[in-house]
Amino acid sequence: MRSRAAVAGASGYAGGELVRLLLGHPHLEPAVLAAGAQAGRRLGEVHPQLTPLADQFLVGTDPDVLRTVDVVFLALPHGESAGLVADLGDDVVVVDLGADFRLLESDAWRSYYPGPHAGTWTYGLPELPGQRDRIRPARRIANPGCYATAVALGLAPVLAAGLVEPGDVVVVGASGTSGAGRGTSPMLSGSEVMGSMSAYKVGGAHQHTPEMEQSLSAAAGEPVTVSFTPTLAPMPRGILATCTARLSSGSDDDVLRDALHAAYADEPFVHVLPAGAWPRTADVAGSNAAHLQVAADPHAGRAVVVVAIDNLGKGAAGQALQNANLVLGLPETTGLSAAGIAP
Repeated sequence: MRSRAAVAGASGYAGGELVRLLLGHPHLEPAVLAAGAQAGRRLGEVHPQLTPLADQFLVGTDPDVLRTVDVVFLALPHGESAGLVADLGDDVVVVDLGADFRLLESDAWRSYYPGPHAGTWTYGLPELPGQRDRIRPARRIANPGCYATAVALGLAPVLAAGLVEPGDVVVVGASGTSGAGRGTSPMLSGSEVMGSMSAYKVGGAHQHTPEMEQSLSAAAGEPVTVSFTPTLAPMPRGILATCTARLSSGSDDDVLRDALHAAYADEPFVHVLPAGAWPRTADVAGSNAAHLQVAADPHAGRAVVVVAIDNLGKGAAGQALQNANLVLGLPETTGLSAAGIAP
């Protein structure tokens, strides 16, 4: 018997990707599709690609309806999940794709988000050391942000091994336009994005900064400071994160690569590329994979780790389904692929 899932925010990009993945899942069915302003419309009107459910109506985001299923995925704007979860009941598994429950420190929340800090749930990045054992018994999972996922996967192993210094981490990330959600903005129109790249939220203003520092500090065992500059790339989906940190004494290409291989040798979705090959967003599109590569820059005395993920896959919907699989006692790869769809 298949378990029943609800997707709140099914009209958005991440919500639509979740529905697509659930359509191919052998043990979970998309039973309830909820939305805000789009409630009352057929799914096919907002996601024409989801033809098997094109005639299913989007319902309102009603806790009484959501709690009738086994798993609820919340793909809502930041700050909206906290008001719903108290009415869902303890028996329902909830995976929140928003930021509401990711951060440990209320001060960090107040610095980057409006409203009060709602609390902290189990952090849903299974590849971090010990995290699977925390996820499996949990009923509430905070799905990581897309940039934060890429940066944690890239830098956590080298920080944990003491191969780089924690006080000087610099990240430049490029994101596809779907990372901004489906809301209208002139800066996201085709005329503005095509043939152009631009930086945004420069100077430590991006909301994923404290989440990155939280994960990396846990890996390093001491505080990590991140200087993060996000950029908007002319592509619909994908994250490419270029992460650098000052090398510790004795760290070279081989030592850095050994740390990544040791961390991810048995991981189904995280792949350290062969020497000389560098991650490309096209190669992970449509998948739950992360591609990594690392090099030492002896001239500057820095390690350079490059990570590519699909922001809607491993950066959102794919990772949410991976977490739900773990909680439900299923193989975590169920309904997910590590193979991209390039070209």
